[in-house]
Amino acid sequence: MSVKSCEKVEKSQVALTIEVGAQEFEAAVEKAYQKMRRKINVPGFRPGKAPRKIIEGMYGAEVFYEEAINIAFPEAYEAAVKEQELQVVGYPAVEVEGQVTKDGFTFKATVPVYPEVTLGQYKGLSAEKEEVKVSASDVDTRLKALADRNTRLVSVDREAKEGDTAVIDFEGFLDGKPFDGGKGENYSLELGSHTFIPGFEEQVVGMKAGDEKDLHVTFPEDYHQDLAGKAVVFKVKVHEVKEKEVPAMDDEFAKDVSEFDTLKDLKADLKKKITAEREDTAKRAFEDALMEQVAEGITADVPDAMVEAQARQFLDNFKMQLAQQGIKYDEYMKATGMDESKLVEDAKEPALKQVRMDLAMAAIIKEENIDATDEEVEAEFQKMADQYGMDLETVKKYLQADQVKDQLKSQKAIAVVADSATAIKPEKKTARKSAKKAEDAEGEEKPAEEKPAKKTTRKKAEKAEDTAEGEEKKPAKRSTKKAAKKEEETPAE
Repeated sequence: MSVKSCEKVEKSQVALTIEVGAQEFEAAVEKAYQKMRRKINVPGFRPGKAPRKIIEGMYGAEVFYEEAINIAFPEAYEAAVKEQELQVVGYPAVEVEGQVTKDGFTFKATVPVYPEVTLGQYKGLSAEKEEVKVSASDVDTRLKALADRNTRLVSVDREAKEGDTAVIDFEGFLDGKPFDGGKGENYSLELGSHTFIPGFEEQVVGMKAGDEKDLHVTFPEDYHQDLAGKAVVFKVKVHEVKEKEVPAMDDEFAKDVSEFDTLKDLKADLKKKITAEREDTAKRAFEDALMEQVAEGITADVPDAMVEAQARQFLDNFKMQLAQQGIKYDEYMKATGMDESKLVEDAKEPALKQVRMDLAMAAIIKEENIDATDEEVEAEFQKMADQYGMDLETVKKYLQADQVKDQLKSQKAIAVVADSATAIKPEKKTARKSAKKAEDAEGEEKPAEEKPAKKTTRKKAEKAEDTAEGEEKKPAKRSTKKAAKKEEETPAE
């Protein structure tokens, strides 16, 4: 193999002209013969036993050339890429040049490579950063959530009211006949939860243990076809009424739910945690805004192959998220009428942004000579083990050291940008609204500003990244309801 030429072409591609010599091609032809001989019938010979020269005499020497090219190409191409020290990022487009003879052949491989990246400004930038404030009501909200988790249900001898839980038997009848999925026993129904169809829970309010009642309800028009819009009767019997017993907010409560002896100390700890959470969120948003500026400022001829690969990665993430929710991808696509090629195409715009972000990150790491030591990698492993309550060796089974090292290098690169940046106090909402109105007014006079295109870009990014969250919500909700229906044997999601 010899590389006759290596030329850069547009979109960060390289055109390699590679020659495969007589000796290499002869070896490939022999391999092609060994592979194909059983499929070639030659009179007087059992399948696979005809000598190569006999076959070539009957069909011509070229009979093995096409397969020989397929055999010779990968090795020659890989050797050429290694020789030219190319960092390829996709598959090559290949064409044979000239005639193929016993002396070999020449082919041209055009392959996308990692682009040359020129950094723009990445230090001394500025971006908005939210000021973190935690009020007493924020702490109370978190405290209430703690109380809700520690609330218990106790039986009461009275009529059920909204917020209570009624333990019921029920059976539904359509035109006097029971229907599938309309029966349940000892079902705990929280009144006001809207778990059942409209009108059901409202009629259970006022019933008490031992009461029986016929509930007249109508299924929604968008319910499944058999019962959509149908008026039915549910026969209901209440076995028990339970109310929530909310713990008192005092020192005893603090002792029960935390390591603190007083409610005051618990509140102080909650405020500290909420503050840390919000500071982390504000910090991440600030860093993201800065890195977006850096990504926009780089100069790079991004190959289509990198964008395509990232768009496909978004799609794979989307499939994984659906699977985690118990939704089959094929069924989702059929139910929504979506087309995979359309999903990939819609993902290309945010994919390009992600690729530029990755290129910017790598460029900063190179420019700043950023690295992560073995000690830092080990410390990060230990940090993750402590965070997730896992054994150190278990964490190492799930994550490779190189992955952690790359993560640390990226964190350091972001720090280089953020540490030199200026945080700007966000404008007040009223000021933003006024500015928006002014923009809208200008937009009426200057329709060429194309603001809707920016909104579309954001929507596509949200849809593809953590890929298609907006589209996931609806099927996820339906799936949850179907699962509930199957478990509880009730038609009233």
